[in-house]
Amino acid sequence: MRQTILSSSVLAAMLFCAGAQAQSDPIKIGVVTPLSGTYAGIGQQVKWGLDLATKEINASGGIAGRKVELIYEDEEANPAVAVQKAEKLLQVSKVDFLTGTVNSGSTLAVGQVAERNNRLAATTVSFADSITGEKCSPNMFRVNARAGMQSAALAEWLSKTKPNASVFYLGPDYEMGRSTVAAFKAAAEGKGAKTVGEVFAPLDNKDYSPFFGQIRGARPNVIYTSVAGNDTVRLMTQMAEFGLNRNLQVLGASGTVTSQNIGAIGKAAEGFVTGVGYSTTIENPLNQKFVADFEAAYKAQPDLYGADSYGLMYFYKAAVEKAKSTDTDKVREAMRGIQWSTPQGVKTMRAGDHQAMQDMYAVQVKDGKFVIVGKVGADAAIGADVCAKF
Repeated sequence: MRQTILSSSVLAAMLFCAGAQAQSDPIKIGVVTPLSGTYAGIGQQVKWGLDLATKEINASGGIAGRKVELIYEDEEANPAVAVQKAEKLLQVSKVDFLTGTVNSGSTLAVGQVAERNNRLAATTVSFADSITGEKCSPNMFRVNARAGMQSAALAEWLSKTKPNASVFYLGPDYEMGRSTVAAFKAAAEGKGAKTVGEVFAPLDNKDYSPFFGQIRGARPNVIYTSVAGNDTVRLMTQMAEFGLNRNLQVLGASGTVTSQNIGAIGKAAEGFVTGVGYSTTIENPLNQKFVADFEAAYKAQPDLYGADSYGLMYFYKAAVEKAKSTDTDKVREAMRGIQWSTPQGVKTMRAGDHQAMQDMYAVQVKDGKFVIVGKVGADAAIGADVCAKF
């Protein structure tokens, strides 16, 4: 009997120590994001936003008393590489959650990896409607605005400033590019705009001039593009060099012109308008503090990628503390319908398709700065829930 009591005491002590160890271990978040290549500037904003929020959270006691550890892997905006890096983070680093993907194809692929490994992932960047639409995954969440939400604000602004516009579309030839073009085309045509042509260029395209003859021949008064990163610099610089942007209104997807590339684009960015879920000029105390802290830390302004990545950490924090666990099933359920504070204001994670709801803005470049010129409320911008997989 003495041996049995002793064994029970040892077992209880071992279980107590294991539980204590689990509570003291950090919550690991794997970040699969482009740190090199065309989208490296976007990846930099992602990293800055995540790092700033993590520093704040850890300084205030962590998540449910546990510190947060970020582990980065460069996915090069390549879906095949993203899958490899996500598997490494899950199998080797044993991360609790995933985030970071920029390329929409990478986000869709990593969503499948998360599902196979029964882990949760969230994107702060990818726009393709399919991510929370027909290709939705129970383990993928999106805290940023999808293409259709961006289009709602931009199409509303266009209908008021250029009624019955003639629009030519130029997008990058992959999931995000085609999705954003399709989303804005539908929104613009719904408000009276006419489509006069469209082309899709390869990702990391160096020369856009072969497309200019087709654009001139279509005689648009509006050009919409969804290229991003260094591709935007090349496109808009070349358009200015060829005089293509004279007497034309240039519009684009969120992330086409950002604080990361506006300096390189220069005067060619003047007048550009986008539909976006974030601006440094949003007037609320949290955004004002966020912008000040971001600028102090990185000597640069945040863009939508930095803001949404910052907000993601507080989304994970709110969900884990609501679930009182990092267990996938419990946290997934806690995420559905949850509300949390971000620099944009309070967001709500729609339970059905895992798409965040938020107000949307039309923002224009004036004298090298981003100025809000229109707004659409969250309920009007979100659109229908078409996810039917779960």
